[in-house]
Amino acid sequence: MNPPIAPETAVIETAGGNTCSWRIMPAEIREREYSPSSCIGGNYQPHMEAYRAQSLLARSVTASSGAKWHELRYGELAAQRIDLCVPAASVREGNLLPALLVFIHGGYWQALSAADSLFAASGCIERGHAFAAIDYTLAPHATLPQIVDECRSALNCLAKNATALGFDANRIVVAGSSAGAHLAAMVAWLGWQPAQASVSVRAVVMVSGIYELEPLVGTSINTALGLDADAARAQSPALLPLTGFPQTLVAWGDIETKEFKRQSKHFARDLARAGTVAETLEVPLRNHFDVILDLVNPATTLGARTLSLLEATAHTVSSIPTVR
Repeated sequence: MNPPIAPETAVIETAGGNTCSWRIMPAEIREREYSPSSCIGGNYQPHMEAYRAQSLLARSVTASSGAKWHELRYGELAAQRIDLCVPAASVREGNLLPALLVFIHGGYWQALSAADSLFAASGCIERGHAFAAIDYTLAPHATLPQIVDECRSALNCLAKNATALGFDANRIVVAGSSAGAHLAAMVAWLGWQPAQASVSVRAVVMVSGIYELEPLVGTSINTALGLDADAARAQSPALLPLTGFPQTLVAWGDIETKEFKRQSKHFARDLARAGTVAETLEVPLRNHFDVILDLVNPATTLGARTLSLLEATAHTVSSIPTVR
């Protein structure tokens, strides 16, 4: 496997037209490059409100369709919960148990919740797929390694209880937005599972993600995270051995900073070098915050590709694994 690109060779174009590595980038430029709202004038609150409004609507629409909502606990802490929606049997694909789309929210590991992240539920249920949104303890109340472990525990919980809940543990697709894309990568990475475990992630959809975390050290984003360089590298999916990583779609909006675009392109390239089927998608006229609303909208390219990944899971004979 070819190694991922060395951080010091990563370059972007500065305001003056010159290129420089993020390691020698002026602090104010690095702060801007890792602040997604810098591309939309700084006010991202309307997008947060849209997440909440569309999530409330999705919950109402799915409940009225006969879909069943579950609140699962995967730990004792308040945020260690999962919102799961399973379609009614009448809309399933023949005798197959539904596929499951697991969504992990962003917010730089410091904001948002599962309740703000249900907007894709109605699109999944309409196609006969189940949907789950993972909640996790936010920084600074949890460290990043703890957050990663929580998301992995949530996936284990879903897989272990799949049959009883009414979906297929062999038909799981994990998706995430921004910091949630980082968490989706850390959940899908095979290296965290003990050899006897068999959590099966069939595909991953990572939208507007960050996959190399060391550039955050020294920015305001890191205040709540408290990462040093070593800790940032250890939690960077771009620096992990990627052999065996599931099929992946790496997407981003065209209204994003150069660093977010670079990280997505380089991570997709490294996945492909490691043997993963890795597609990329830049979504026109979408920014870091609104692109995720296309996730399962079949009228959009991102939505159509995500739905095709979910539907492709039906092409393999399904069996429920034993999860330890």
